[in-house]
Amino acid sequence: MDITSADLHAKLKSFFGFDAFKGLQEEIIMHLIGGGDAFVLMPTGGGKSLCYQLPALCMEGTAIVISPLIALMKNQVDAIRGFVQNKEGIAHFLNSSLSKSQIQVVKDNLSEGLTKLLYVAPESLTKEENIAFLKTLKISFYAIDEAHCISEWGHDFRPEYRRIHEIIQRIGRAPVIALTATATPKVQSDIQKNLGMLDAKVFKSSFNRPNLYYEIRDKSNPKKDIVRFIKDNPGKSGIIYCLSRKKVEELAELLNMNGIKALPYHAGLDAATRSHNQDAFLMEEIDVIVATIAFGMGIDKPDVRFVIHYDIPKSLEGYYQETGRAGRDGAEGKCIAFYSYKDIQKLEKFMQGKPISEQEIGKQLLLDVVSYAETNQCRRKILLNYFGEDYTECNCGACDNCLVPKTQFDGKKQMCLVMDLILSLKENFKAEYLADILSGVSNSVIKSYNHHKHPLFGAGKDKGPRFWAAVIRQGLVLHLLDKDIERYGLIFVTPEGMKFHETPYTIMLTEDRTFVDGEDDDDSDALISPKHIPSGEGGDPVLLAMLKDVRKSVSRKANLPAWIVFSDQSLEDMSIMYPITLDELKKCQGVGEGKARKFGREFVSLIAKYVEENDILRPDDFVVRTAANKSAVKVFIIQSIDRKIPFEDIARAKDMEMSELIDELESIVNSGTRINIDYYIRQNLDEDKMDEIYEYFKEEAQSDSVLDALKELGPDFEEEEVRLVRIKFISELGN
Repeated sequence: MDITSADLHAKLKSFFGFDAFKGLQEEIIMHLIGGGDAFVLMPTGGGKSLCYQLPALCMEGTAIVISPLIALMKNQVDAIRGFVQNKEGIAHFLNSSLSKSQIQVVKDNLSEGLTKLLYVAPESLTKEENIAFLKTLKISFYAIDEAHCISEWGHDFRPEYRRIHEIIQRIGRAPVIALTATATPKVQSDIQKNLGMLDAKVFKSSFNRPNLYYEIRDKSNPKKDIVRFIKDNPGKSGIIYCLSRKKVEELAELLNMNGIKALPYHAGLDAATRSHNQDAFLMEEIDVIVATIAFGMGIDKPDVRFVIHYDIPKSLEGYYQETGRAGRDGAEGKCIAFYSYKDIQKLEKFMQGKPISEQEIGKQLLLDVVSYAETNQCRRKILLNYFGEDYTECNCGACDNCLVPKTQFDGKKQMCLVMDLILSLKENFKAEYLADILSGVSNSVIKSYNHHKHPLFGAGKDKGPRFWAAVIRQGLVLHLLDKDIERYGLIFVTPEGMKFHETPYTIMLTEDRTFVDGEDDDDSDALISPKHIPSGEGGDPVLLAMLKDVRKSVSRKANLPAWIVFSDQSLEDMSIMYPITLDELKKCQGVGEGKARKFGREFVSLIAKYVEENDILRPDDFVVRTAANKSAVKVFIIQSIDRKIPFEDIARAKDMEMSELIDELESIVNSGTRINIDYYIRQNLDEDKMDEIYEYFKEEAQSDSVLDALKELGPDFEEEEVRLVRIKFISELGN
């Protein structure tokens, strides 16, 4: 087809109103119009959609756009119709959301040659009646959007994508353009093999987004941090990603209660609600959307100023794509992720039961996420290296590690030691295994290979596995080491690394960061401005000591263990917030209506007197309001327990794991609400065991620690049993 560059520029101006192409767009479009297959790697905001929309409008026939984004197809079709006035049939979508009469309108427009772009979900593409109909049309080309979905190594693998090549062959040959915003060399190879387009021309834009700032934060109190961050950035548009629907709902509710306009978005909402919430975000009726990763793919909102990951993602590809939704207009974009290794362990647990090969891939992707989160190196350098791109600047000036550089050391000896080990083991092991050997970690896997007797076992035991994992990772970035991606990430020494090994030279390395193990994120936490927090361990040590004395006195009168009255965390919160009324006391961690009424008066009376006598400035300027402890989920749980519904059914109804339900039950009883779970305990626990656990908490326990209880009770007792009986005990004696 003869279309000149001048024609293309005229069409660009006519249809889209742009005076010039961005980056590689023109080259890609001319290649496609010329009949060539194209593989396009372009970061979010780079203008991928134009690479198939404009040629479709210029070429004869209909372009088939295969996309997994059913929820967003209507938006994309409406956008095209907006560019081409008075031609309703110019673009259509074909998916399961259409009625029979609507499908007939689409087919009529296609047969009449009116439609230039047809968006199809892969599930619809594979239906026999659709294949038969599409065979009758002139296809200009096939565009496969979000092509990473083809690869099992991609962050959003869809099995139905693996059939696309076969279906295309059946419908009829035409040029193919595959597009993705994220693909490692492994994923790229996998996509091209599966689509039979190994000879396609690859167009790869730089993955560097210089306007984005990257930061990883401790997940010690994420809700406080998030509210503070948004309050410090008023009126700015942002997305917060969570892994579970439950957390999405909770966080959206929390933000609204703190004066932040926010709505939830996840696959559990009905289509109308999802559409309304998405439109409210796009139309700037709200500032923040709290979402699972179901949200954002294909969203064209250029002024998203921050993307926050409440939970660390399952892969660096997912992380890169989601952060890429910030600053698409080239202006400010802050990308903040909260990290705790407990989240990684949770994600690993979710993989159990999947095929071994899938587990191996998932674990390798998670290890890359851990490496990124815990590194002290430039985050931009690590991220771009992951996508096969070198970043040569020493300091990007736009990530937490570069803005606050960490101490470096000459890692020549350490790198040589790592290489000695790799070469001696014939390059057959992964990074974490190598780190364990050098650290002298004697686990069952190492023993099974007899490597606890290896000459280098424990050669670096003065440093832990984390240190050696950091050395290996930096060896990868420096191209001294590499991963065999075909064999799940086995580490080998590169030719460049062999030269270094023969003649070592100075290389500057950094140790990794350390993070807290888990989060302290109770629903009733208060956010305190740092200027109000006295020196010491977060609270007022004198007041804390006095509060513990009052607790001891109250517990003796009530004949209860001290921790049943108020936990140490509750007292520490009181020593920070100085509550002087029962309503204020309820904002402290672990204090609900019941506990405040039952035990609170002596505590607030003491605090009021202490505040007056010591002229204390109370921190009432910034308190995170939280939903009443009896939120919708808690009310549902309490009502279900009143009806004696099995816990498994309650958890299933709210899309929870059993451990999450027990978390909620603990939150309910710790806030002072009394519940009766005897019906479930009697059915599921041995009566003698129940009595023994109950007796332990009543007579021996010095705290409510489950770990201490398990140590004392012995190996015959399980954590879940202890937690359930502890809930019964607190409810009966404390509430």
